[in-house]
Amino acid sequence: MKFTVDYPIVNVGYDPALVTAAGMTRVARAAEECGYDAISFSEHPAPSHKWLSAGGHESLDQTSALAFCAAVTSRLRLMTYLLVLPYHNPFLTAKALSTVDVLSGGRLTVVAGTGYLRSEFLALNVDMTARNELFDESLEVLRGAWSEVPFAYQGKHFTARGVASLPAPVQPGGPPVLIGGNSARARARAARNQGWSPLMVSPEVARTSRTPGIATVAELAAQVKQVRDAAAAVKGTDAPLTIQVHTPQAGFMQRPGSAEEHRDHLGQLADAGVDSFVLRPPGDSADHTVEALHQYAQTFLKGWAAA
Repeated sequence: MKFTVDYPIVNVGYDPALVTAAGMTRVARAAEECGYDAISFSEHPAPSHKWLSAGGHESLDQTSALAFCAAVTSRLRLMTYLLVLPYHNPFLTAKALSTVDVLSGGRLTVVAGTGYLRSEFLALNVDMTARNELFDESLEVLRGAWSEVPFAYQGKHFTARGVASLPAPVQPGGPPVLIGGNSARARARAARNQGWSPLMVSPEVARTSRTPGIATVAELAAQVKQVRDAAAAVKGTDAPLTIQVHTPQAGFMQRPGSAEEHRDHLGQLADAGVDSFVLRPPGDSADHTVEALHQYAQTFLKGWAAA
């Protein structure tokens, strides 16, 4: 099992020190030194005040934050969790992401989704009803811009001729792309790409993010099998595929409970075919964030590696 640290700006009332150069350096380096696999940043460029006031979270620009973390680490993978592709022109996105990949020496992982905040689509002048079309075309453009020179594209929303998006990413064909979301459409996309990143949440919580709920590990396991079987049919059994999941126990560091129950939860996820687990450390102080990362690593990461 690998572990992704979701940067604690997603916590309401986070310590302002976490959005300083010194604070981010401390957290990123602690995550790397403790053996976590990746650090991730969310994306909300224009959320409504109503959403923030109802429990939504602030965010930084993803690629800027990831580029900063690339400069202060050497091993840690850098993850968009998640990138809302329909918000962006895909050629600009391809350039921004390939820049992070180049400057990090090939450490970028992209988790991409269609988005769900209607007010944010409005603010960005993007037609929310076209988000699935925009997502699919954008992903085609990313792949083409990263792997073909010159690259031409003709779609419903984007057209290009003879594009040369250079320098190319360090990772051949571009960074791995995991698909976020719980829907059947998301699972089908995941099978054609490098992985799936669902949310294991109740139907009530799922409705907020406009995605079906996944309430139990058994339900998750059945859907993971669907994705793996479909990926094998499309790309062959040897093609790499990563399943990363966020569950209600993502906040274990913030509200520590039974270590044995949490360890059992991780074991159940592994048995269900999950490769990577998302963690949300406390953000009330930079000191507490770093302390929690160290404590969790001592309790779970080292034991998991030994197992």
